[in-house]
Amino acid sequence: MGMEKLVSLGIVESYFEKMKANLAVDAAIVGGGPSGLVAAYYLARAGKRVVLYERKLAPGGGMWGGAMMFNEIVVQQEALPILEELGVGYKPYREGAAVVDSVHATSALIYAATRAGATIFNCYTVEDVIFRDEAVAGLVVNWAPVAREGMHVDPLMVSARTVLEGTGHDCMIARLVARKNNVRLDTPTGEVVGERSLNVEEGERLTVENTKEIYPGLFVSGMAANGVSGSFRMGPIFRRDVDVGSPGGGADDRQDGGSGWIGWVCM
Repeated sequence: MGMEKLVSLGIVESYFEKMKANLAVDAAIVGGGPSGLVAAYYLARAGKRVVLYERKLAPGGGMWGGAMMFNEIVVQQEALPILEELGVGYKPYREGAAVVDSVHATSALIYAATRAGATIFNCYTVEDVIFRDEAVAGLVVNWAPVAREGMHVDPLMVSARTVLEGTGHDCMIARLVARKNNVRLDTPTGEVVGERSLNVEEGERLTVENTKEIYPGLFVSGMAANGVSGSFRMGPIFRRDVDVGSPGGGADDRQDGGSGWIGWVCM
């Protein structure tokens, strides 16, 4: 076998094995920003089968560029144990905060999630959800370039016991679920309220409160959580533990004996 064929065959066979292994998962995460990556890490570490879909070539969301391409981020002390757990270096700053190189931190989150066992598919877009028994039961996925070019190419489906939306400001999955299925979300209006303007203190506090299940089988994290609930814009970093059971289930329906599935950071 020539090396040219070997290279192509290795890529194709390995990729399709990876696809087949992730057609039915415990958790499907939409969006590879920091909240999605940290959720993927903790879920995979807990032994769950986790797949994350990122529209862009590189996961990481807006974290790479810091602010205005000044590639540093400020992390509050509540999240420092997570940085230490992942081996992310930081420098103490003021009032309990720390500063972190954003490229270093983003790379560490991607590495930690995949090392824990999560699978990341980049260059994917989510067109729709699987909606069964009045609950979100998976995702309908396609190549991101197909959507960008407006090509008529049918998608594939991925079944998931839980879907987490970490798409950032757009809240695209929550909007889609409410609009196409005529259902009420767990928000003040029953719909996607929309993000308010920036307020650092309130934005950070409310992102933690808003990280939750907003419809059976559908959770939100990060800025999508604030956008869905009509809270303030900000890039908060906090630890948050969330119990995730079967879609629509309460504490008695948890899949792991009650300890909860997810510990994630809302960023």
